[in-house]
Amino acid sequence: MNAELPFPVHVEIKGITEPATFTRLTDALDAVRTSLARLPLDADQAAYLADLFSDASATRIAHQLVEFGAVRAIAYIGVESAHPIHLRVTDPE
Repeated sequence: MNAELPFPVHVEIKGITEPATFTRLTDALDAVRTSLARLPLDADQAAYLADLFSDASATRIAHQLVEFGAVRAIAYIGVESAHPIHLRVTDPE
C-alpha cells in the first residue's frame, strides 16, 4: 500500500496542539513527531512514540486510516497528564 492517501488527514494532540489538517500523510506525521519532540516525555515514552509515528510506519498508519478511519495513541507527561493523539481521515473539501 502506498503511504500517501487520497484524502486529507486531521491531526491533534489534545491539550498540546490545535487541530490541523494535512493533505499529505508524511506532513501529518512530521507535525506529530515535531510536536512530540517538544514534550517532556520520559525516554521510554519518547522512543515508543517516535517509533509509532516514524517514516517507516507510514504504510502501517495509512492502512489503519483506510481500514478504520483513525489512529490513536496517548502521550503521558508525568503520572497524571495524558494527551490523546488523534489522526483521522477527513473528507476532501
